[in-house]
Amino acid sequence: MAYWLLKSEPAEYGIEDLKREGRALWDGVRNYQARNHLLRMEVGDLCFFYHSSTEPPGVAGLCRVVRTRLPDPSQFDPQSPYFDPKSRPEAPRWWTVEVEYLEDFPLIPLSRLRQVFPPDHPLVRRGNRLSVMPVPEEVARALLALIGRTGSR
Repeated sequence: MAYWLLKSEPAEYGIEDLKREGRALWDGVRNYQARNHLLRMEVGDLCFFYHSSTEPPGVAGLCRVVRTRLPDPSQFDPQSPYFDPKSRPEAPRWWTVEVEYLEDFPLIPLSRLRQVFPPDHPLVRRGNRLSVMPVPEEVARALLALIGRTGSR
């Protein structure tokens, strides 16, 4: 099992939205490095749900990958802000995963995350935060301990 951080603005889509829906596609990713991380995900991987562009930003919950390597449907929708006219159904450029809600908890703010993540991790470096990032196993275990969990469900 691998660990990931999924970043979203809570005003756009937050952990409460995922809780209400139960499952969701992590669509609209339009960065090639983040897309490549999505392609590496496997069913059962654990994801930390990070709220960005809020005060304070931080990890607000957990979800799990339930389906992988799905063509992102928003790339084909001309009404979507994530529409990609160069992408075709027979040759998609953008991929996604489906995640399921596991739990929410009191926010672990970025100030606390800076004490847990290595200083060179993209999450704690300014200006380099992708919407999908790997989380090293030792960091994931430390985060799980912060919320009183010892492993995956």
